[in-house]
Amino acid sequence: MVNEDPNQQERDDTPAPESPLQEDPSVSAQPSVSAQPSVSTHPSVSIHPSVSAHPSSSAHPSALAQPGGLTQPCGSSPENLSVIKVSRRRWAVVLVFSCYSMCNAFQWIQYGAINNIFMNFYGVSAFAIDWLSMCYMLTYIPLLLPVTWLLEKFGLRTIALTGSFLNCLGAWVKLGSLQPHLFAVTVLGQVICSVAQVFILGMPSRLASVWFGANEVSTACSVAVFGNQLGIAIGFLVPPVLVPNIEDQDKLAYHISIMFYMIGGVATLLFILVIIVFKEKPKHPPSRAQSLSYALASPDASYLSSIIRLFKNLNFVLLVITYGLNAGAFYALSTLLNRMVILHYPGEEVNAGRIGLTIVIAGMLGAVISGIWLDRSKTYKETTLVVYIMTLVGMVVYTLTLNLGHLWVVFITAGTMGFFMTGYLPLGFEFAVELTYPESEGMSSGLLNVSAQVFGIIFTISQGQIIDHYGTMPGNIFLCVFLTLGTALTAFIRPDLRRQKANKEIPEKKLQEEQKEGDTSKVPIPVLEDHL
Repeated sequence: MVNEDPNQQERDDTPAPESPLQEDPSVSAQPSVSAQPSVSTHPSVSIHPSVSAHPSSSAHPSALAQPGGLTQPCGSSPENLSVIKVSRRRWAVVLVFSCYSMCNAFQWIQYGAINNIFMNFYGVSAFAIDWLSMCYMLTYIPLLLPVTWLLEKFGLRTIALTGSFLNCLGAWVKLGSLQPHLFAVTVLGQVICSVAQVFILGMPSRLASVWFGANEVSTACSVAVFGNQLGIAIGFLVPPVLVPNIEDQDKLAYHISIMFYMIGGVATLLFILVIIVFKEKPKHPPSRAQSLSYALASPDASYLSSIIRLFKNLNFVLLVITYGLNAGAFYALSTLLNRMVILHYPGEEVNAGRIGLTIVIAGMLGAVISGIWLDRSKTYKETTLVVYIMTLVGMVVYTLTLNLGHLWVVFITAGTMGFFMTGYLPLGFEFAVELTYPESEGMSSGLLNVSAQVFGIIFTISQGQIIDHYGTMPGNIFLCVFLTLGTALTAFIRPDLRRQKANKEIPEKKLQEEQKEGDTSKVPIPVLEDHL
């Protein structure tokens, strides 16, 4: 294996500021990992006590155990895990992901944003239209484990291609539902899009970890989630503008077709961009934690054992519950917003969409600010708790002001609530990765999303029934009760930031070992299980 020249720059890569290996030309890129041949190297598997692992080692997933006890990477592999670099392509990758996530999220909410118009066009009940949104939640639950397995088996690029293709296919299927008797066709198209969503929701934290350095990973995760929220915002804004509330069925079908053709064209363009832009992973790991994760990677991991370990992690279990309560409340509010606003402000379909837009735009701003703050402060527990408390306060104020008869008040209170409620979503992803490292990011994010879908279905059905029988205020109080429970449970989560330990504590042990032994090329640095 050829040693890496520290002065040589990759054409598409830039050196990460945290790389200690670029400073000393005498440091060899030869692996310093002592590994037993029988040890599984999946990122979700704990390190065997007898394995000495170094965060900056170049151990590769395809490494073969050598008789001398060292792992020798394949000579054909382009990767050198001893070099820590961030790729210039990373922002293009996360931008393309955000765009097709945006397209999928638009299709989730496009029916709920004009619930009453689609009810009249297809001649179905409000509950049937609600299911066009809830099918996204229902589909996710049984498909999580198969898609997570595919993510670990085939990687980010395959999952991105599959998700964007299904999103494109579902958009074009809906064009076959432009007659009032073809409601089943639009259901089929929406179900296809809901399957595409399973290939999208679990990717932000994984994408951020694989492509971004330690000081930008939370910001990158926020940008990835940002696209999904932007799609929901556009989904609230555009359908009421493109599809007016008119009685003529032929004209209404024409306006619906314009919306469907637009989203089909956008979905097709994004699928092509995914083919061109999306790569599996950068040439070099962007952080020490990711380098160590690669060194432990193996296709033979047991997903059942990974899930068992995750559910033995009490802090993660509490986060799964609290995340589900918050995200489920957001899903219910988004699905039922048009119905709630129309009850108090008849004929205000366009403003109902604008209120939804305000909620999501404010939440996107909150998500970006939260991501930047986390990268600077690393105060995951404190930030999550404060945002959760403010979400509850915003929900209470929104509940008390919805029926005052002043739309401008609803805009302000809904926007304030959305800033914290939607801004919480990327916080949960990043906090989960910290609590569960080195388990698969796709698995931890997927379990958070399953919780969100389960609570989303429960809250949407329950709140919808409460609104139909008792009005909007009891329905919103119902959500306030569960947000209060989520706030209380968040206070009990202990901030065991394992990924931060991998990025910070292990290099400190390296320096201590260097000072003690005076020979960095021969002495492996042991990494104990409780460091991870």
